Order: sequence, then structure tokens, then C-alpha cells
Amino acid sequence: MNKKLYVGNLSYSTTEDELRGLFSEAGPITSVVIITDNMTGRSKGFGFVEMETEQAAQAAIERFNNYEFNQRPLTVNEARPPRERSGGGFGGGRGSGGPRGGGDRDRRGGGGGGRGPGGPRSGGGGDRDRRGGGGGGNRY
Repeated sequence: MNKKLYVGNLSYSTTEDELRGLFSEAGPITSVVIITDNMTGRSKGFGFVEMETEQAAQAAIERFNNYEFNQRPLTVNEARPPRERSGGGFGGGRGSGGPRGGGDRDRRGGGGGGRGPGGPRSGGGGDRDRRGGGGGGNRY
């Protein structure tokens, strides 16, 4: 059974081939990936190595945890399963109203809103022609 290992404190210049070469000394490898920033493509300084067997994974942890590689002591341990992520991030819908204001987009008014969880200090929506909206701001 394959065993995934977390490898941290990598030098930003470390390549997947270098990591594969190092970890192959402990046993057969299934995959190697260094995590990179989506915007810049630059390494985030950590990655994952998947070993073919439990024995190879254990050997790699014992051999390479705190091992100096490219002038940095590696952190090697069993990878934890990824945690659940909520939607969030970029994108998503564009609602109006709610605790941060809103308004009628077709009438070019509204906006407003403010900081905070909602309630009477959150500002309002409205539209320009009906003399509503605006408001909000830092009121705390």
C-alpha cells in the first residue's frame, strides 16, 4: 500500500527530480510533487513524496527527518489527509442586499454597507433615485 509523506522546509530551488533522487535511496517511489504558488509558480517550500510501501515510508522518515538538504534541515512525516474546505475563494455569486448593503443595480444606486456582522450599524442599500443607500463605513 502506498504511503504519502509530507516533506517541509524545502529550499525554494529544490526540484522534484532532486527530491525523487533523494527519497529513492529509502525505497521505491510512486510520485513526487512540490507545491507551488498558483500566481507566481514559485515553490511554497513543501511537497509530498508517495512511497510504494509502508516500510519504505518509515525508512524515509527515519533517514530524512532533520536531514540537511540544499542547506536546510528537512521535516519529513506522514502526510495528514486533506481537510474539508468550504467554498469561498475567488468567484462565487454576486448577490445584493444582506448585511452589507446592496441596492438596485439597474438604477445605479445602492452600495453602502459597512464593517461588522450586520445589525443596525451595517449601513443600507437603496437606490439613487429613491434617496436611500450609501452609509455604513467604520462605525465601531
